[in-house]
Amino acid sequence: MKSTAGELIRRKKLVKQVLLGLIVLLGLICLYNGATFAPALPRAEEVIALDDGTDPVIGSFVPKRDYFDELFEDQEQNPEVPKSLPVCDMRYSELIPCLDRHLIYQLKLKLNLSLMEHYERHCPPAARRYNCLIPPPVGYKIPIRWPESRDEVWKANIPHTHLAEDKSDQNWMTVVGEKIRFPGGGTHFHYGADKYITSIASMLKFPGDKLNNGGNIRTVLDVGCGVASFGAYLLPLGIIAMSLAPNDVHQNQIQFALERGIPSALGVLGTKRLPYPSRSFELAHCSRCRIDWLQRDGILLLELDRLLRPGGYFVYSSPEAYAHDDENRRIWNAMHDLLRRMCWRVVSRRDQTVIWAKSVSNSCYLKRASGTNPPLCSSDDDPDVSWNLQMKACITPYSTKMHKGKGSGLQPWPSRLTGPPPRLDEIGVSHDQFQEDTNTWHQRVTDYWKQMRSVIQKDSIRNVMDMNSNLGGFAAALKDKDVWVMNVAPVNASSKLKIIYDRGLIGTVHDWCESFSTYPRTYDLLHAWSVFSEIEGRGCSVEDLLIEMDRMLRPEGFVIIRDKSTVVDHIRKFLAALRWDGYSLEVEPKTDALSLGDERVVIARKQIWGDDNDVEEEAARF
Repeated sequence: MKSTAGELIRRKKLVKQVLLGLIVLLGLICLYNGATFAPALPRAEEVIALDDGTDPVIGSFVPKRDYFDELFEDQEQNPEVPKSLPVCDMRYSELIPCLDRHLIYQLKLKLNLSLMEHYERHCPPAARRYNCLIPPPVGYKIPIRWPESRDEVWKANIPHTHLAEDKSDQNWMTVVGEKIRFPGGGTHFHYGADKYITSIASMLKFPGDKLNNGGNIRTVLDVGCGVASFGAYLLPLGIIAMSLAPNDVHQNQIQFALERGIPSALGVLGTKRLPYPSRSFELAHCSRCRIDWLQRDGILLLELDRLLRPGGYFVYSSPEAYAHDDENRRIWNAMHDLLRRMCWRVVSRRDQTVIWAKSVSNSCYLKRASGTNPPLCSSDDDPDVSWNLQMKACITPYSTKMHKGKGSGLQPWPSRLTGPPPRLDEIGVSHDQFQEDTNTWHQRVTDYWKQMRSVIQKDSIRNVMDMNSNLGGFAAALKDKDVWVMNVAPVNASSKLKIIYDRGLIGTVHDWCESFSTYPRTYDLLHAWSVFSEIEGRGCSVEDLLIEMDRMLRPEGFVIIRDKSTVVDHIRKFLAALRWDGYSLEVEPKTDALSLGDERVVIARKQIWGDDNDVEEEAARF
């Protein structure tokens, strides 16, 4: 009897377990069907970072193309557009997608840290791109306007004070109440960049101790620039510097530079060429930049050689230039020997600074003994190709034209801005075509400003990006405004970037199918001429680029998009979702020499948003 009763109890338990299992299974099936077939926008937790190692702020849970295609692929069947887009988690308010260390870790990339590969660009695959709007930090304020911004910014906009603590003895920056102030110091020039710049001009014996040398020094590359105070104090001299630093242990130095309104960019001398054409800079500067110039047969110095113009200067302020201990003397002797073989000569040496000058022609190269290293680059190497290309440990000889001219042939600044650059013939553009391009952009920019005059406040625009710079006409037309322009040459038109630099402007090469290497909220105005048509023709996403533009654009900043009418019509449907509808205007532009058929122009202004309540309420909708 006991055995029979025990058997009955076991059977009842088994039946209960089976029934419970069936109920759980049916529940999972219902949940799966509901998740698969029920129409819904992605939830907030699908676009914010999770603490379990899930990739941050990307659409890995719901493919982003599916999201946009479902809503917009057929506008006749889906006439409604979303009123807003998902908001990324607040922790990612400073996200730079292609310089994201979390992504490097999650993709398990095997990088050589000694070669700085972890500071180079590594973009997320298409399926792992974020699909949300980057929020500003808590308490964000409209940036202080130029020129006051050179000396102070709002702490709330870049809430990082570690640099002020780490560099307190070097006058990089100080925290004063709600502001961060920049006294103009640096690691090597504690008492001010202006005095240091004057001392360099004195070493070079330039008239009046002015580093611009009568307009012959215009474009400068500042490597390891810190918060770009060196570049800031070059501007009154009519010199523009590409202030360059990586997203390294001093993570926010370029973010501070851009917040100040100083031309600057994220970048590193690692394994790939810097995204600039050959012969772009009259002077390169390294002040305590902690770069091992002797590594890999001097490949980093050879990259500077590629970028310097004939007779260009390298200003080097570092212990190797003056210290007398055994290690620093060894480095100095090796560096001096390498640069001698590269046909550079010491122009001046004083205190802690040495200045070299590059050869003005090929004559020195031709006199070197056979087999001398570094070798000359092969004739099939194009020194102007720089996008995603490995550096080469060779010397780029001058063209026959440059060799005979013993110089770049450029006019002094500001004449070179409007005069035909000598390298126009290399890209097949005539002097007449260049002048027509200059005149056309002058008229276009005049029209843009007329359209925006009712909403532009004085000094409200400082950092400008031209996303398809062509010959630099857009930037040249802004010469009388107190702005600077990052001229971007798309990869399919990168050969034109040398013309930008020959005009005394600065810029970079970029592929707009990828995210740009800059912090969020760094530009006041983005100008996109035919950019969307170009990437669409290559199968890239218009929506991706719109979200990327929003990431780069400051609150209350402007976008000017000039493209085919069908493209503009599509973009206009996103203005409200992007919160670019505080002010918007669409016009049909005049037909001119650069018109590409049926063009339209849309001008829109980004709203300021992002306090805690705003972000939380927005995220709660999804």
